[in-house]
Amino acid sequence: MDHAILTLEHFIFVTALLLITGVLTTKISTKLGVPALILFIAVGMLSGSEGIGLIYFDNAQLTQVIGIIALVIILFEGGLQTKFSTVRSVAKPALSLATLGVLITTAIVAIAAKLILDVDWLVAFLFGSIVGSTDAAAVFSVLKGQNIKEKLGATLEVESGTNDPMAVFLTISFIQLLTTDHSSYLLLVGSFFWQMGIGLAIGYLFGKTGVYAINRVNLESSGLYPVLAVSFALLAYSITDFLNASGLLAVYLAAMIIGNAELTYRHSIVKFNEGFAWIMQILMFVILGLLVFPSQLFTFDIIWKGLLLAIILILVARPIAVFLSIIKMKFNWKEKIFLSWAGLRGAVPIVLATFPLIAGVEDSQLIFNIVFFVVLTSTLLQGSTISLFAKLLQLTGPKKVDPPHSLELVSIGKANAEIIEHEVNESSTINGYMIKDIDFPNDVLINAIIRNNDLITPQGDTKIQHGDVLYILVSKRRKGQLNDLLNS
Repeated sequence: MDHAILTLEHFIFVTALLLITGVLTTKISTKLGVPALILFIAVGMLSGSEGIGLIYFDNAQLTQVIGIIALVIILFEGGLQTKFSTVRSVAKPALSLATLGVLITTAIVAIAAKLILDVDWLVAFLFGSIVGSTDAAAVFSVLKGQNIKEKLGATLEVESGTNDPMAVFLTISFIQLLTTDHSSYLLLVGSFFWQMGIGLAIGYLFGKTGVYAINRVNLESSGLYPVLAVSFALLAYSITDFLNASGLLAVYLAAMIIGNAELTYRHSIVKFNEGFAWIMQILMFVILGLLVFPSQLFTFDIIWKGLLLAIILILVARPIAVFLSIIKMKFNWKEKIFLSWAGLRGAVPIVLATFPLIAGVEDSQLIFNIVFFVVLTSTLLQGSTISLFAKLLQLTGPKKVDPPHSLELVSIGKANAEIIEHEVNESSTINGYMIKDIDFPNDVLINAIIRNNDLITPQGDTKIQHGDVLYILVSKRRKGQLNDLLNS
């Protein structure tokens, strides 16, 4: 009993220590210009048995489970903040990169892996599949706060959010071909369309169901709405995966549908999932760092092979995939070069590298170590220079500045009312009108106006201006009428 208590205390202590260290490393990463996820991995490696010996960890199966759950949360948070208008503007190039781009990258890297690693062709293509896709966790983390042109940032984010299914499909397919005597190529092709189709269908279903439930269910506290929202993400993944379809695609689509809808307690939902995504990102990369043993990773054989494959992936495979995938699309050569350089690898390839380990595929440990080294090289080299590349290629937009004002709302669901935030644009129907002249529905009251970072107390003769941020108290039954007025 005492041993169990001590083990539990040790686990809680280590978890708290790793989270605190992870949070603090984000400050260091900003100053050093190094992606935070690299430092999270370093924390894991240093905490392992070959570091300070804080914890011994070699469970690939548990790593896979934690990694997938973390990816679900990270994709859900990214999808919540992805606007449909943005997706529509970059859908064609992003989806082309997420499908054709992954196939081209996989093929080129597989040929290189065959020559450099001296493995069977199926093993080489398995390696190419694992590193074939960009990583949502890495891309979302590195691009957040950067002032890269909106079109390029959106293309990279949508690509990374939708290309995981292709990489997962290819990885599982090649594992089946390596471990099963009677695998059919025709069945594998059919499986791809099944995974994509069912993933999209379930994602749409749970997105719409989630919006309905969040807006209709009257909960006791606003703090329960974020929990309800993320529950639909986990449910969408689990049911889709149970049907052998793409759970990650379902989660991303469901998140976009929920994030683009008119939501009760949107502020609470978005902020909760932002914090939750950070927690899972820290835990995932720390655990991935724990899983690798530096004595096996940093050998001369792994270093030169991994470095050569990383260079081929970054400077050959990715650029060819980008230029061929978005040919005749509206991107100039500078933008194509930037998209080529910004194809970050991260958690997804490392998590996928645990699949052959668990399946007992020949050379699986070699694959894992090489993949890990390639990811480290990609993230460190590309992730730390994305902003510099954007500046050199003159692809930066206006500097992104988070508004200094914030409003934390703690509401009781039974109150049947909420405060919404609305930013007035030039085309808004209320722009230029005094408050007393606006035909607001009953049970609507403007509580505060933020103008040029100053708080304005609203009066009847206060004129609404472009750029004003309004905080409006509205009863739930009048919310639809208010939205119609504000968005007409």
